[in-house]
Amino acid sequence: MLGSIAAAPALAHGGGVDASGCHTNRSTGEYHCHGSRSAPAPAPKRDAPIGAFYRNCAEAHAAGVTPLRRGQPGYRPALDRDGDGVACEK
Repeated sequence: MLGSIAAAPALAHGGGVDASGCHTNRSTGEYHCHGSRSAPAPAPKRDAPIGAFYRNCAEAHAAGVTPLRRGQPGYRPALDRDGDGVACEK
């Protein structure tokens, strides 16, 4: 018996997702999915100002600039728990 296998589109996510495009947020324990048509649109992200420094992710979240990506103002390895180049992921 032969079956057809449909390839799901690859979704960019540094935290790693399962075959459904979902994962568990390590800090909140929330299981959520990316790329779902039923998912609400994310809040608009503001850019961190040049030279920005955030003591912790709570500060960066409050400023509305998360997630911070490597190379962007405000990013620093100390905020990137899993070392994937994306700090303060929700």
